[in-house]
Amino acid sequence: MSMAHRTLFKPTFLLTLTHNKTFISHNPFRHSIILPSTTITLNTHLRWCSSNYTTTIDDGSTAKAKGYLGLTDEELMRQCELGTFKTSGPGGQHRNKRESAVRLKHLPTGIIAQASEDRSQHKNRASALNRLRSLIALKVRKPVDLDSYSPPLELLQILPPKSSIRGSDCGPQIGPNNPKFALGMQALLDLIFAAEGSVSEVAKYLGLSTGALSRLILSDDSLRMEVNNLRASKGMKPLK
Repeated sequence: MSMAHRTLFKPTFLLTLTHNKTFISHNPFRHSIILPSTTITLNTHLRWCSSNYTTTIDDGSTAKAKGYLGLTDEELMRQCELGTFKTSGPGGQHRNKRESAVRLKHLPTGIIAQASEDRSQHKNRASALNRLRSLIALKVRKPVDLDSYSPPLELLQILPPKSSIRGSDCGPQIGPNNPKFALGMQALLDLIFAAEGSVSEVAKYLGLSTGALSRLILSDDSLRMEVNNLRASKGMKPLK
């Protein structure tokens, strides 16, 4: 086996059930949950690959200049730890016997994305990387100075044409199914977080009515959930 795919560890997950006590251990080689009275032992393994992707970590200068979402797929992968594993499911001839499922851990942020729906490891890696970009957009915030705020191009591109600050040079509106939507979603969330969840205040910066901005937020389930979580933390009503 080459160094690029050597097995670093094969943890065993041990679930032990005893009486009147609950204890959880996070040893990487043993996970124990102690509850009332039976013993169940599950053995599995996870292979973490040491490759060009996983051992080279960006020094941060490129990410600071571009933002994580401005990186190419290759640059973003160099910041990730790549893991492969077998998917679980019923037995028989259609059971996946190869480690085609992929898990990516973005080392600078700790965000994890995975994909297992395809039999091709290559396709699952591409899907996991797209999900990682969406999760970074949702979870990584950049500071915004509201006093001198000017919406970046990636945000203008996801705004509806009725926005009074959206120029014709922005092209057609980018929707949630476009890979570039993540960049605009991140910029929108940065502004919403800076405004502490106030949709009406953010709408003024973007040249939109409150209703038009609400419809944009509601067009993507993940974006809606993130905004509503913020609003709930501020005691505001959720968008519906």
